Amino acid sequence: MKAFVVEKVGDNEFKSSIQDIETPKCEKNEVVIKVTYSSLNYKDALSSIGNPGVSKHFPHITGIDVAGTVFESTSPIFKVGERVLVTGYDMGMNSNGGHAQFVKIPASWVARIPDAISDREIMTFGTAGLTAALSVNELIENGIKPESGDILVTGATGGVGSIAIAILSKLGYNITAISGKKERIDFLKKIGANEIILRENFEEESRKPLLSEKYAGVIDTVGGKMLANALKQIKYDGVATCCGLTSSHELNTNVFPFILRGVRLIGIDSVECKLEKKQAAWEKLASRWKINSLNSIINEIPLDGIKVAYEHLLSGKAVGRYVVKIKE
Repeated sequence: MKAFVVEKVGDNEFKSSIQDIETPKCEKNEVVIKVTYSSLNYKDALSSIGNPGVSKHFPHITGIDVAGTVFESTSPIFKVGERVLVTGYDMGMNSNGGHAQFVKIPASWVARIPDAISDREIMTFGTAGLTAALSVNELIENGIKPESGDILVTGATGGVGSIAIAILSKLGYNITAISGKKERIDFLKKIGANEIILRENFEEESRKPLLSEKYAGVIDTVGGKMLANALKQIKYDGVATCCGLTSSHELNTNVFPFILRGVRLIGIDSVECKLEKKQAAWEKLASRWKINSLNSIINEIPLDGIKVAYEHLLSGKAVGRYVVKIKE
């Protein structure tokens, strides 16, 4: 089979290429998926350059998302020919991932693709869409309604941010988007943002422990100063979710938003969360949360387009979602 393989060629030196390698075989309670589509995420890009926090074993096939059909199964739960997907767990990190024609997966990681959505569409969502859906769901479950007030979305042109905006817009929320890309303002308005704030204007540090109340909820994808400033501006009884660290893994804040305004900060993990929770999110994304602007955020590429796309992701130039079509 053909696969996108990353190899370690020296100390802190890695190379990647499309290679012909042996097709994996099923062992106990495993599934081999014939891949139709995969996608690209920031974590995939880090894996491709040997980031030790993501991948430690090489040679290695990237791809933390995959969709396709069951080609071989030793599990009583899945039958040959069923449409399935996998996101998260260890796939694409230290287990071979979805950037290949076939991938072998523990059956406990596998979810079924809802009938109402195609493989291409569900990979446009992928881990980014799942994370966005889990974030939106936390706002709703914690009582943040469209009439509660504006929702702030950081990292708005990225995969999680852009999908979160599109979902929120469909559900009737008013959205303020933050981005560092002036040239993408029209894109953000097209997918549903009502107001756009440029990153440099929002990241200006304030020594005040609290700022004026502006947002009922926040979906943060970047961490660092952005999240710290957002917390200071959340309305009483508001909610912030956090899922990323592209700005920084550190959060320098104070307790005032939490003890004076009752703000809640909720972490979002789409990697190890229960399969039942993932399946419920996929069902929503395939039905009432399915977004009309999905095609406007897709960048479809073949296996041999992955390397250039990784460069865009790592340099912060990526917009929307990269979907990888796997040819037979």
